[in-house]
Amino acid sequence: MQQGIDRRVTLFGAFALLALGALAALFAGCGGGDSSGESTTTTASAGACKEVEAPGPKHVSLEAPAQTVKKGEKLTAVVQTSCGTFDIALDSTRAPTTVNSFAYLVEEGFYDDLTFHRIAPGFVIQGGDPLGTGIGGPGYSVDEKPPANLAYTRGTVAMAKSSADPPGRSGSQFYVVTAADAGLPPEYALVGKVDKGYDVVTKIEKLGTPAETPKQTVLIEKMTIEKG
Repeated sequence: MQQGIDRRVTLFGAFALLALGALAALFAGCGGGDSSGESTTTTASAGACKEVEAPGPKHVSLEAPAQTVKKGEKLTAVVQTSCGTFDIALDSTRAPTTVNSFAYLVEEGFYDDLTFHRIAPGFVIQGGDPLGTGIGGPGYSVDEKPPANLAYTRGTVAMAKSSADPPGRSGSQFYVVTAADAGLPPEYALVGKVDKGYDVVTKIEKLGTPAETPKQTVLIEKMTIEKG
């Protein structure tokens, strides 16, 4: 099943799986490509996103990591994209298991050369699918229920899942909320919040369409973890 979050919960107050078909391409191809980004990118006009080639699918099968992140440990995910760089302050206090998995994938280079395959203006930007089919993941999942009072407000970063998954289950697909309040129920595992470079998130969001497909490929060129 496809992994995502359905904006219709803001209208009906219930979680539902996205029902758009393959032609809508909400989960366009990710993975592969040149990790340096040099041979596949050219710079567009000043302030614009770089023009990049859409990478092919990447087949990945990893084992779930041991818990190495300590609760309350200060960690930042630095996300370098073809539109610029933004930082995610990882919430290891409220979501140590999810943050541990996310940081592990970052350090494994899993997210490098994947795309933001779904851009839903006024709702979310979503990335982390290595296959480009909407069902891509790292080969494992983890479970951690998010805080019952969690509000998915602008800048919040959480994990996507299918409607068949229990609350708090996650693989690799994540999203950044761009709505003032997405109105989602507390079912999506918390990662953290964008605390630097939100203008880049806005730039990415502007590349979305009513069909929630990007106008051009937005590449995660590299993601790294900074401690302390």
